[in-house]
Amino acid sequence: MTDNKNKKRSLYPEFGVLLIDDEPSYHRSLGLMLERKGGITNLHYCQDSREAMHYLEHHAIGVVLLDLNMPHKSGKDLLIEMAEAFPDVAVVVISGLNQVETAVECLRLGAFDFYVKTTESARLLEGIKRAIQLQEIKRENQELRHRVLSRRLDSPEAFANILTQSRSMASVFQYLESVAKSSQPVMICGESGTGKELIARAVHTLSGRQGKLVTVNVAGLDDHIFNDTLFGHRKGAFTGADQERRGLVEEASGGTLFLDEIGDLSPSSQVKLLRLLQEGEFYPMGADRPKRLQARIFVATHQDLAERQREGAFRRDLYYRLCTHQVLIPPLRARREDVRLLFTFFAEQAADDMGKPLPEFSPDLWAALQAYEFPGNVRELRAIAFDSVSRHHSGAMTRQDLHLFSQAQGLDSSSHDDTLVHFAPDNRLPTLAEIDDLLIAEAMHRADHNQSIAARILGISQPALSKRLKRQRELET
Repeated sequence: MTDNKNKKRSLYPEFGVLLIDDEPSYHRSLGLMLERKGGITNLHYCQDSREAMHYLEHHAIGVVLLDLNMPHKSGKDLLIEMAEAFPDVAVVVISGLNQVETAVECLRLGAFDFYVKTTESARLLEGIKRAIQLQEIKRENQELRHRVLSRRLDSPEAFANILTQSRSMASVFQYLESVAKSSQPVMICGESGTGKELIARAVHTLSGRQGKLVTVNVAGLDDHIFNDTLFGHRKGAFTGADQERRGLVEEASGGTLFLDEIGDLSPSSQVKLLRLLQEGEFYPMGADRPKRLQARIFVATHQDLAERQREGAFRRDLYYRLCTHQVLIPPLRARREDVRLLFTFFAEQAADDMGKPLPEFSPDLWAALQAYEFPGNVRELRAIAFDSVSRHHSGAMTRQDLHLFSQAQGLDSSSHDDTLVHFAPDNRLPTLAEIDDLLIAEAMHRADHNQSIAARILGISQPALSKRLKRQRELET
């Protein structure tokens, strides 16, 4: 029972591909071609056209490969019925006759594409893969729309290692749930320290793939090492290759290959990665027979790849192959509601690790942390928490206990720049009242609407801030 379940989960695509043709020999030859050259394994077969509609009613079919000339019920009649009863199913017509009028008529009746049986297999395979990819994207869009409207997560446990209460992160999680089971690459963008690898692990868990997640940082790998690391080599492929070595693409078979810092990949290695994604196969060094790509590809970068491809530093065709599913992890400064939650969590970890009691935290500590920009994001916040707990001895922890970054801008008033705010010489200066309102709004946002913390950020008393907020509300009414 378990073996069958694992086998089912490894099928591609997630939905079925139904072959409707009365010739058993064509079923066999087309099925073998799809499996061996396209990696398409979720195949279903129907030889009697009279049973096709019943089969569609009882199976999750996304793509139909339909012959036109069949006894009992013609493919054209079936196409009309399927277009009406199953409009979401993509129908690829494969006919034995090369007739332009027939092809135009099939497309008018709702067929996704039209091919002749004698057409070269490579063109037919590309057309079928295109139909599958379109169906995957349509289903993902429907799922994403449903999740956004319902504001729910089906598997929140997959994100248990990512501590957040940010609405922007919840939206990221919803999107990732909707694309988790796709076969297409996922590009994870975000600044260093935002948790891109944690995101990759969560999506791999959600995908249900039986293989493991294999991670490699490709920054700085020259072409030879990239080749050997990803694709492996045969014995004797080069000097020192004393035995065969499996590459990471093969290690991740049935699972996910995560390529970190993809923006630093050399031009020649970019070509090899593009070929892997386009052809779905690779050659170990020294091998003369290709192996099939059986892993899903995730990539991550802290760079703006769209800008790098415009500059010519990153291949445009590779960029568009990788960004089918793209997610941007917001920096910590854009989700300040997580600062207090994360600092407390890391402080608890540090206290437990060092066998110390967890200290209390003073309001001015929260004010200092909320005012800081965190260029190192969550990774930097963790370092601050561990260092501060290790140095703290008694009493409530204050901003003076943040020794590790005591000279960093935002944590030490003595290091503030005299030109924190810059005004364009050609624009009018804001009035004092406008500046007052803007500062109060920003301080309240950074303090997560805690007036005590916001007052400390502004350098005024809490009653004075409360009075200003009350005056703002009166002016708005």
